[in-house]
Amino acid sequence: MFIWALLVPVAVFGNPVSSITSASFHSDKSTKKAPASVTQEIPTLPLDNPARRNMIWLTTPFTDARQLLIHRVEEKFASGEQNYKAGHLEAARKDFDDAVDWMLQSGYDPNSDPQLSELFHRVVDTVYTYELQAFRAGDGFNEAPAVPAPIDEVAEMTFPVDPRLKARAEEAAKNISHDLPLTVNDEVLSFLNFFQTPRGRAIVETGLRRAGRYRGMIARVLSEEGVPQDLIYLAQAESAFQPTALSRAGARGMWQFVAYRGQEYGLRHTWWLDERQDPEKATRAAAQHLRDLYKMFGDWYLAMAAYNCGPGNVQKAIERTGYADFWELYRRNVLPRETKNYVPIILALTLIAKDAPHYGIQAEPESPVAIDMVKPGRAIDLRLVAETIDVDVETLRTLNPSLLRLATPDDPAFELHLPLGSAPKFSAEIADIPPDKWVSWRRHRVAAGETLTAIAKKYRVTPKAIADANNLESTTALNTGEKLIIPAIQPAAENKRRMVSYRVRKGDTFLGIADRFSVESEDLLKWNRLKSRRVSRGMVLRIYTLDSTPERTAAHARVKSRKKLARPSAVAQTHSASATRN
Repeated sequence: MFIWALLVPVAVFGNPVSSITSASFHSDKSTKKAPASVTQEIPTLPLDNPARRNMIWLTTPFTDARQLLIHRVEEKFASGEQNYKAGHLEAARKDFDDAVDWMLQSGYDPNSDPQLSELFHRVVDTVYTYELQAFRAGDGFNEAPAVPAPIDEVAEMTFPVDPRLKARAEEAAKNISHDLPLTVNDEVLSFLNFFQTPRGRAIVETGLRRAGRYRGMIARVLSEEGVPQDLIYLAQAESAFQPTALSRAGARGMWQFVAYRGQEYGLRHTWWLDERQDPEKATRAAAQHLRDLYKMFGDWYLAMAAYNCGPGNVQKAIERTGYADFWELYRRNVLPRETKNYVPIILALTLIAKDAPHYGIQAEPESPVAIDMVKPGRAIDLRLVAETIDVDVETLRTLNPSLLRLATPDDPAFELHLPLGSAPKFSAEIADIPPDKWVSWRRHRVAAGETLTAIAKKYRVTPKAIADANNLESTTALNTGEKLIIPAIQPAAENKRRMVSYRVRKGDTFLGIADRFSVESEDLLKWNRLKSRRVSRGMVLRIYTLDSTPERTAAHARVKSRKKLARPSAVAQTHSASATRN
């Protein structure tokens, strides 16, 4: 049985609400009658700011406003944890913010009551931990940016036909090998004309350059699936071989699958990854889909049209006209405009790609990228991987375009692509960090003059935590260029926030105070219910900090002997050391 909370606007009555009429309801839609309403006296929450008295949560089981507050905060906090574990990070963030706001805006002092104090610190500590894991770097778990799909730009256009191109194109078509029919008509010639313009030429050249990365893999997959090799030019038209291409209709990847069609052919889409952006997996799915469409229509032009607009639309056009011929459907205008242009675009690109110099196109194909593949076995932050093998994060994103976030999924079967030759280094160095810390801990290469205090401030941890993780004395001088393990999540004993009262002194600024206590300015605003970042001398601020004293800068560092690091066994599994990137 659920108890429904009633939202009673205080402003309607003009006075604080002192009673509530409520009823309990069955959730199973039974025919039982609801019990008679009951009136109970409910104490008001001590809302000390009249501007916040918009509404009060009231419900029958609670006769004490403090218990009501605790119940509602725990509900909201539990919802946040559930959203966080499900990967719904924005929803989790909102739930956590509400839980903290309700306590701070209730009028109760969390430190005035043991139960409230325990709840408040538990919420703040847990949220802080989650923020370090998921929200720590601002964009760490935001989806990777996509690039516009070229097909959107071209497919809706019409272009004039250059009569001079026809004879040249027909002659060229006779002298090139092909395993798809190559029709040269006015519709194809109009796009040949466009691809001679500066904008069209740039699209073609970009695609031809990038094709070099994937041509070998695509040729192998098309052959294994038993479909024509010239279908590679469908990917040239759709995406110019950009694995992260995104169309206005929401189609993704090199082969521009919409979500439901991708799922139909086994391409997973989760919070962490989208296999429509995996070059090899998407290529195999596209080959299988095109093969199925050819079996359905018995014609490659109709199969390509159906790939664009769906087999149902092509089937309806055939039934409406009685013609199972793409050009006849084109002339009778029974296909969507984009689909009418789709096949001519692919044919024009095929003609150009097979004889680029003939059309004045110059593009040096990029070389395939050789890679190592490892199975981390669990989730790992790409920034930690990059810091471990000394590459930039963008390199890893380029090698792993199916990843939507800056972390791998918690999937033992997931294969992470690394630059060729880096797998042994990854396996050796990642063993220094416990696997359950791979999504939170980091590595840091020491710059000239850096101290433990300065590094700790950057990562919002204590110098002692870094020293302990690296078996160092806290006063040990650091060597320029050495790598440190950064325990971004502190041990439970060190992860408790304490409330301190700080009286603003002459010369203090709001941001300066936040910086000194290593807290976020937004948190400082929230904790003190401030509407602006202006502080005045004598003002007392509440600060929930991991350390009760502001961070100090050491006057000098003293060299101490280092303890030898113990290295646990590697858990990352290394696959081939020279696989071709797919």
